[in-house]
Amino acid sequence: MVLEEISLKTRFNTVRNQSLAICQPLTPEDHVVQPVVDVSPPKWHLGHTTWFFETFILVPYAEHYQCFDDNYSYLFNSYYETVGARVIRTDRGNMTRPSVRDILRYREHVDEALEKFLDGELAPNQLNLIELGLQHEQQHQELLLYDIKYILGNNPLFPEYLPGLKHLHCEQRKAESLEIPEGIYSIGYDKEGFYFDNERGVHKVYLHGCKIEDRLITNGEYLEFMFDGGYEDFRHWLSEGWDWVNTNQIKGPFHWHQSEGEWMVYSLRGGLRPVELNEPVTHISFFEADAYAKWRKKRLLTEFEWEVACNQFGNIDDHSNFSERESFAPNPALPNQNQLFGDVWEWTSSAYRPYPFYEAPEGAVGEYNGKFMVNQMVLRGGSCATSNTHIRATYRNFFHPHLRWMFSGIRLASDL
Repeated sequence: MVLEEISLKTRFNTVRNQSLAICQPLTPEDHVVQPVVDVSPPKWHLGHTTWFFETFILVPYAEHYQCFDDNYSYLFNSYYETVGARVIRTDRGNMTRPSVRDILRYREHVDEALEKFLDGELAPNQLNLIELGLQHEQQHQELLLYDIKYILGNNPLFPEYLPGLKHLHCEQRKAESLEIPEGIYSIGYDKEGFYFDNERGVHKVYLHGCKIEDRLITNGEYLEFMFDGGYEDFRHWLSEGWDWVNTNQIKGPFHWHQSEGEWMVYSLRGGLRPVELNEPVTHISFFEADAYAKWRKKRLLTEFEWEVACNQFGNIDDHSNFSERESFAPNPALPNQNQLFGDVWEWTSSAYRPYPFYEAPEGAVGEYNGKFMVNQMVLRGGSCATSNTHIRATYRNFFHPHLRWMFSGIRLASDL
């Protein structure tokens, strides 16, 4: 995609400032913690997203640009073999230096240089790299919220990230069916505008007729699975999932805690609170989503069924629950709202693999998606931590099947 230059600087400043806004409620100590390998310290995200702009735009294209610190490429390179050596992921929490203040100075240095660079005449490939950098930062803003929730939600005091909101209380409505007729459908991105390389390769797929539920599975429905011994009955589980449940002694969704016989959940808004039965269940692994579907005698959608359903029934409106609403928790389904966008990422039954005709871009950015297309499952639709400017029907998120610190949930399907 080639951006309109007139709006580029405004968009750049908006996205860059949002990362700082997400970290503003944190203490300096919160910025450094890495409880598990999948969680990166918040200050690492601030440094890494800045490194991306410095490395892929300023160093090759900005005349007379001076790097802020030559060591930062080693500290903040994530996985780009083309770029060079890097700190291994498990050691990010050992980086007490540079300080948060130093990383904020780094951001100021790079942002000042980029603003000057944006005043010049930019080639199409440079505009595309800037947009990739902004989309990349929006991905990290969502990861920041996951990681902050993990850090604070595993603190023994369960501290609030932000003061609590009044959560929506409404009756759980009966799930209705949305029908997808049998047929041949086009899959993949074929419009103007930005898209990731893993959405490329527009192709046809044949789908058998199916029907999908018009809302997400709720906490109350998932509790029924738990109370029925869902975590103790191997018949619902894939073999790897059953091993994962038993090895890790899994008894419920992540961030759920049992206190005096009542299930509580840690929320970014308000800390530890009782589970709201009508909110969509979240922080669910693929293994749990698949087991719940089997318990219900239904199944998860394929990613192609999801995309077709979204093209037919999905829309983003004033009620869509994205990060801009700052609820940072999924909302109950309202009447006539199918929740295909926002609230929680929906696990599909599709493995993350390249589309037909897929080709990775040249250079280091070719490492962005393609090399991860193994042993992961696709999720669709965005979440309450996703920006509404960073989602579309063709967007393919992907995670390993055991992971659940992200806002992930369940929608069910069945064959016609």
